[in-house]
Amino acid sequence: METKRQVTTNYCLECGGVLSYDSALKQYTCKSCGLTVSAQQLMEGRLKIRERESPEEQRRRKQNEYLKWWLSKKAD
Repeated sequence: METKRQVTTNYCLECGGVLSYDSALKQYTCKSCGLTVSAQQLMEGRLKIRERESPEEQRRRKQNEYLKWWLSKKAD
């Protein structure tokens, strides 16, 4: 039986570094700059960033997200 797992990578709102999740604190911490945010703060920050994106930037971001998803499926 094959198990499906969702691969998501969260990126820092400040520096773009990779975030790691601490289940004890229920917060994300940036491995580069040390920024600590909750899941709610991360979601709100992403919404603010997306509101300022131009249509071209939105298209590029969606393409990059799809590519990362597609490549993660190939690794399995």
